[in-house]
Amino acid sequence: MKIKSIKAYHVVQPFVDGPYRMSKGRVADCFDAVIVAITSDSGVTGWGEMAPLGNFYSAAFSAGARAGVPEIAPHLIGQDPRGFAGIGRLMDTVFKGHPYIKSALDMACWDLAARAADVPLVTMLGGRESDMAETYRVVTHGTLDQMAALAKRIISEGCRRLQVKVGGNVHDDIERVTTVAAAVPKGTVIFCDANAGWTPYQARQFADATRGIDYTFEQPCTTLDENMSVRRMLDKPMVLDESVTSLGEMLEIHRRGAADGLTLKISRLGGVTQTRLIRDVAVDLGFMITVEDTGGAEIDTAAMAHLSLSTPAERRLHAIAFHEWVTVRTARNAPPVTGSHMGVADGPGLGIDVDPDLLGEPFFEIG
Repeated sequence: MKIKSIKAYHVVQPFVDGPYRMSKGRVADCFDAVIVAITSDSGVTGWGEMAPLGNFYSAAFSAGARAGVPEIAPHLIGQDPRGFAGIGRLMDTVFKGHPYIKSALDMACWDLAARAADVPLVTMLGGRESDMAETYRVVTHGTLDQMAALAKRIISEGCRRLQVKVGGNVHDDIERVTTVAAAVPKGTVIFCDANAGWTPYQARQFADATRGIDYTFEQPCTTLDENMSVRRMLDKPMVLDESVTSLGEMLEIHRRGAADGLTLKISRLGGVTQTRLIRDVAVDLGFMITVEDTGGAEIDTAAMAHLSLSTPAERRLHAIAFHEWVTVRTARNAPPVTGSHMGVADGPGLGIDVDPDLLGEPFFEIG
């Protein structure tokens, strides 16, 4: 089997609930997605997607992806899409760095290979560990009343896991989390995610003032050294997200005992191949794992769901249904969400039926 053609689409995906707000005044109105279709000489097509959250969240730039895919794609024509490691080495050879640009191409190869084998992607990723993964939802920055009302609404809709955005003015964040925790039932799982927005001094202030609240700390500071300085005094679990950029970084986190859990972002790591590798090693090392991405609709959410459900249930933290965040559709079906749980759609590969008519005209095509 050989790659015969590649198409790339640009799809802007506005948020259902309006602007997404994070620490330090960072705000985004949409996911700005690049979607890739790779077709083999046997006529099977696989799909991939990457979508950064603005230009501030991760080392990914949507215009860079649109420029980079045409640079890499010609080198993939004639290659066997099932040779994931070889495809990865080839992309790294012809285009140094910028893993986010390669992510959708790598994802499309996995989808194509699974569809050609007539098996769900989860089977190729190690096998299904459970039928559904529990999901979480995000309480973004806002006034105390807005955040409490949003948290109550989320709980009323059946979700029991909240990620509360912090990382701004530390005294305001203490009030935010205290207010949200008081607004939801006891036993609600809370993650306080600073998105690397604090100094160690601020993170320690927050941790000391909120000792009476049950939550997990997520990425309080930017560097591993800074997070370690917080970790040493912390009496709560810590998860690192932005710090996990490669297998080497994950191993360094383990060596230093810097975290109890990891959040793996597919596009940050360069695609499904590296995400699966890092996930499997991290599981063996004893980490709790969340697999997600920086954003996207049905395609990217499907990949996240397959990676989540092939993660051992006892090592899985939770998942997120990004396709529910946006106002546009890219497929005729989606990963099924029932209450606070998400599964994978029936069918081979990602299991979803992508509709090219929903994507507009490709901005790039070769083959």
